[in-house]
Amino acid sequence: MSDLFPDAQPEAARPNDGSRRTFMQQAGGILGFALASPIASQAESLAGKLAPVNPVVSGASPLQLSINGQVRNLTLEPRVTLLDALREYLDLTGTKKGCDHGQCGACTVHVDGQRVNSCLTLAVMAKGKEITTIEGLAKGDALHPMQEAFLKHDGFQCGYCTPGQIMSGVACVKEGHATTDGQAREWMSGNICRCGAYPNILAAVREVAGQPTKG
Repeated sequence: MSDLFPDAQPEAARPNDGSRRTFMQQAGGILGFALASPIASQAESLAGKLAPVNPVVSGASPLQLSINGQVRNLTLEPRVTLLDALREYLDLTGTKKGCDHGQCGACTVHVDGQRVNSCLTLAVMAKGKEITTIEGLAKGDALHPMQEAFLKHDGFQCGYCTPGQIMSGVACVKEGHATTDGQAREWMSGNICRCGAYPNILAAVREVAGQPTKG
């Protein structure tokens, strides 16, 4: 063995082996502590400096909205949508959040009599205008004719899209866009019913328009 590996020495012949092993263990511990301590202290310091930011309060300003005939005072950030203002700040949860991209119509409300997707409308854009939601259609215990027609024709299944369908239906009739089945379908096409209750919805809209559905 000594001829092949002239520098090799037996275990017993290695000088200060125990001392070297002890030194390396101690050095490793000291190095680990030295590396870990600054990182931990820096993390604690950074955590202490970063105060939590409230996304609702930061940059908020007073806003007055007229909703269903009542003036409501809010404090909102400019980025808050009309949909979130209604649901999250005023507890008017009849207006539904569906796709949140203006593609399903579940969030339809009226602003100055015009139907809009409230998920694509900033709350500040409705300042000084009259907003009507599904909660504002009925007059006390008297349902709006469109609400009655939806009940009569069973124009809903799960009911999630129903408020938006009703709001869009009211506007569709008011606009004069429900004079034929085809026209009503076209002008209601922005409102999606995932349950597929379209024939019943059409029947309700056409009845309120004063013309019976064909076939």
